[in-house]
Amino acid sequence: MSATQSHTQIVSINNPQAIEQALTLLREGNLVAFPTDTVYGVGALAFESRAIEKLYIVKGRDSAKAIAVLLPDPTDLHRVAGGVGDMAQRLAQRFWPGPLTLVVPRHPALPENISPLRTVGVRMPGHPFTLALLAQAGPLATTSANLSGASSPSTAQEVFDQLDGRIPLILDGGRTPGGVSSTVVDCTGSKPVIIRPGPISLDQILEVLI
Repeated sequence: MSATQSHTQIVSINNPQAIEQALTLLREGNLVAFPTDTVYGVGALAFESRAIEKLYIVKGRDSAKAIAVLLPDPTDLHRVAGGVGDMAQRLAQRFWPGPLTLVVPRHPALPENISPLRTVGVRMPGHPFTLALLAQAGPLATTSANLSGASSPSTAQEVFDQLDGRIPLILDGGRTPGGVSSTVVDCTGSKPVIIRPGPISLDQILEVLI
């Protein structure tokens, strides 16, 4: 499977056809880049294994690295998680929408290639446009819209500079407000474990759980 596209189009999120154009591409098994509250992400339908495979190819990403899932609403957790404990529920209630990714047991319906582990990272982003897209597309397997090892992009132009010709569409929402990837916390044990530091600190997490 080739990572090369003929052309990458940039469309403003203010374009009335932006969501419909993105949905058409996603439902055809393509990838779309879009702004979030942290950095720009590139996503595929979360239950389409071929589209997820494209994410690895387009980014040059090691298949041993899991891909997270973005959700439109906390109630969608049951669709992608095989079981959600009290810790994850409390953190989702406090920090979603927002820059916190929760690692939870993976739902068996998710494609195997979304994660080499029996877990999956899930997040509800705090970006109105992205939430509107997710509400219609459903859960999206999403990773930062950069080549593997390169810096995470905060603008559509930065996405274009790295992924031009590799994906068909970039949705331009201007500079992302966060600029830093989300905190990733493992919620599968008895205590929270920070896997990737980010905007939400361990102290903030522990305050919710005390």
